[in-house]
Amino acid sequence: MVAVKRALISVSDKDGIVDFAKELSSLGVELISTGGTYRLLKDNGLPVREVAEVTGFPEMLDGRVKTLHPRIHAGILARRDVPEHMASIREKGIDTIDMVVVNLYPFKRTVLSGAPLEDVVENIDIGGPSVIRAAAKNYLSVAVVTDPDQYPEVLEQLKTNGGLETALLSKLMAEAFVITANYDAMIASRMYPEFCGGFPRSFPVPSEKAEDLRYGENPNQKAAFYRDPFTPGTTVAKAKQLHGKQLSYNNILDLDKALDICMDFERPTAAIMKHTNPCGLASEDDIHSAFVTAYDVDPLSAYGCVICLNRDCDIRTAEEISKHFVEAVVCPDFHEDALELLRKKKNIRLLSTGMPISPEHRHREFKMKKVQGGILVQTDEDVPIDPKNLTVMTERAPTSEEIHSLLFAWKLAKHVTSNSVVYVKGERAVGIGAGQMSRVDSARIATMKANEPTQGCVMASDAFFPFRDGVDEAAKAGVTAIIQPGGSIRDQEVIDAANEHGMAMVFTGCRVFRH
Repeated sequence: MVAVKRALISVSDKDGIVDFAKELSSLGVELISTGGTYRLLKDNGLPVREVAEVTGFPEMLDGRVKTLHPRIHAGILARRDVPEHMASIREKGIDTIDMVVVNLYPFKRTVLSGAPLEDVVENIDIGGPSVIRAAAKNYLSVAVVTDPDQYPEVLEQLKTNGGLETALLSKLMAEAFVITANYDAMIASRMYPEFCGGFPRSFPVPSEKAEDLRYGENPNQKAAFYRDPFTPGTTVAKAKQLHGKQLSYNNILDLDKALDICMDFERPTAAIMKHTNPCGLASEDDIHSAFVTAYDVDPLSAYGCVICLNRDCDIRTAEEISKHFVEAVVCPDFHEDALELLRKKKNIRLLSTGMPISPEHRHREFKMKKVQGGILVQTDEDVPIDPKNLTVMTERAPTSEEIHSLLFAWKLAKHVTSNSVVYVKGERAVGIGAGQMSRVDSARIATMKANEPTQGCVMASDAFFPFRDGVDEAAKAGVTAIIQPGGSIRDQEVIDAANEHGMAMVFTGCRVFRH
């Protein structure tokens, strides 16, 4: 049990601090404070000593140096159970500090405001993290309070027990190190790209907990959702939920993938997602037609789907959506009558991005996957395919109409789990073959999943054909043109097969696996 006789208070977020300090003072706790916090407490009639009075040294360098002094840090770090420590501070006339109430300069807010680098640097807190880490290191003797949400529990124990129990001190310590670690990660994530680029020696990832989730991929797994505070552009993390049950782990994955797909298209486009793969995609002249076309690609798989629309959801589209069992819908916004209609479905989740869903609002960032004992990090590169850069490999070149469909198919294929093969007509998916260990099976599944005749389709493959069998399957389905990366040792065999079937085939020169 730690009795609190003296507390150092220095906070940027002053929410609730006056009431908290009043309660501490009423319990006989001596208050020490700095700068703006000192003035706030003084103005509210609290008995408080300024840090400069304790240290005998004035604040200097425009406030850069306040608490960085032995009379502060020795008072925090002295181990109460080590006689030599206590004798040393007594000899120097230093009093112990039993509680540190500190939160940090608003670095995140400064970055997000678009402030110049000079202002960003000035909002890198030095004294705050130092004091927090010192108190956290000596947590068995010092309470480290870093968040207004912690005030009620701390006060309750002080009032009930006359001191703070080890369990609470330990919890406050652990939370403090999370605070300082994330603060440093935010600084690193802002500064490293500015001055270095590439991959740093370690990979700091700033994050803020958005919410605990009901469970993970399965009910036996626990899960939470974290946001990157600095990611710009249109994201699921920044979308506002307007209606429905809490988002699940799987909902968030599917919504993210659906948004990713729709970011590739300028025309009104709808993506229908199921288990991180699209089971429908279409671009049309209006969003209602796009949704109807996309949903009809594979209505069996679309049961319980997630939908992304890259235009606002109007009443006609909402009427169509309401006919089906849908888990979630994300779009820039909902017309009021559309929102009113869809809210009649109790469980459907409705999300508004509040921003356009379009190529110019996509933010490219590092992609990460956790593996046992490590983390994989890669850039989010995208190789734009210009029709002029396609290499025609067959005797017959594709028609302009086929090229248009091939480019649409290529955009779809790169979002389907490998091995992926997709069939397309115009600007709509017809058949999608996903996630197979052999490419020929993906081609067969694309044919099997088609909800309309595949005659006259074009095909896209996310990687090269290792054998001609995938092309032969496409020919059976009536495919007239193929887009693929090329690069197989059997490319000529594959090209010969396309020529035998009278197909056109173009190479992109780049692979687009999605594992």
